[in-house]
This record gives sequence, C-alpha cells and structure tokens, in this order.
Amino acid sequence: MDELKLLEYLDSYLTDNRRTRFKKVLAQRTKHFTVATEDVYQLHNASAVMRSCDVFGIQELNIVEEVNSKSIDREIAMGAQKWVDLNRFHSTKSCIDHLKTKGYQIVATTPHAEDCDLIDFDITKKSCFFFGRETEGLSQQVIDEADCFLKIPMVGFTESLNISVSAAIILQHVTAELRKSEIKWKLTEEEAIEKRFDWIKKTIKDYDAIVEHYKSKT
Repeated sequence: MDELKLLEYLDSYLTDNRRTRFKKVLAQRTKHFTVATEDVYQLHNASAVMRSCDVFGIQELNIVEEVNSKSIDREIAMGAQKWVDLNRFHSTKSCIDHLKTKGYQIVATTPHAEDCDLIDFDITKKSCFFFGRETEGLSQQVIDEADCFLKIPMVGFTESLNISVSAAIILQHVTAELRKSEIKWKLTEEEAIEKRFDWIKKTIKDYDAIVEHYKSKT
C-alpha cells in the first residue's frame, strides 16, 4: 500500500485549517534537542514542561518515574500530550542509556564547577536537557554521567527557578538559536510522515474503519 496516497486520502477528512496547521507545525518540529525530567513530584510541573516542549517545537519528552509516577495533567498541558511524544522510563539509568544510543549528549541543568552559561551553549550537538526533582535536584547518577552542565544566569536573591520556568527559558533560547543556524535540525521526511499519521489518528473519528475502507478500495 502506498502510504503517501493513504496519507493524502486521510488528509481529506481534515479541515483545511487543521491540515495547514499540521504542516506548519511539523515544519518547526525537532528531535535535535529533547528533554528529560527526573522524578518530578508536582504534577503541574511535568505537565507544564510538556506544554513548553510543544510550544518550542520539541517533539519528544522523556520522563523518569523511578519514585514518582503520575499522569500528565491534561488541563495544564493544554492538549500538548496529543502532539508531543512521551517516553516513560522506570529508572534514570535506562533513560540515559536510551538517550545515548540515540546520539544525545546528557546536559545537566544544575549549578556546577564547570557550568556553561545558557548564552554560551553549543547548539550543534544533539542534546537532552535533564531537569531534576523540585527539592533535591538531579540525582548523582545524572551528575556523574552528564556530558556538560548548563545554568541560567541569575542576579537576584533567589538562586533557583521552578523546573517548568527553567525548561521554558532554556528551550526558548536554544530553539531560537537552532532556527537561525545551518544545522539540519528538522524532522526527517520519514519522521514527519509518521507524525502526520499519528496526529491524524488522534484527530479524526473512526480512523481504523476509514483506513480499512481505503484498503478495500485499492
């Protein structure tokens, strides 16, 4: 079966506005950067991070649930759970191992002796930004396996930011710099097609029946 012809057929079930929106958003999606949260306790924080991923074009979010395991808050995520791919891991080690097999460097977002200021971050490398627990911060395992350490410069009395705020600041900066660069950061054609199928399936009713009807005619 020609999947491009099937995709064209499925597109006909979308409104013109939704079809245009899908193409526009997909053109800005990236897997060059990804995000990982490590046992975030507050549900609204994990949900807000997912929302930021969607807003700034990050296609995948990795969640470590070694201690805390909760569902994404749909109200706070504002529907982002439909458009962002969520990878769940039961341990920090399995998450890091998975990311490294995908070619990502591990970036610990925490103050450290060898910090890199956000403004100086090297965007050319595929990177996963790790965010830790609200109170304890990142685990020692992430610190030990991190390839670099990233901080947001602060000049006030407060020495830390909420995890969701930190994620939003970092993602806004690195994705803006990425889009100004000549790096090949966009999804591959195969990845984009896969996402179009996925989003269409989450959008139209009776998806399976429509596909079966198409198959019966071809």
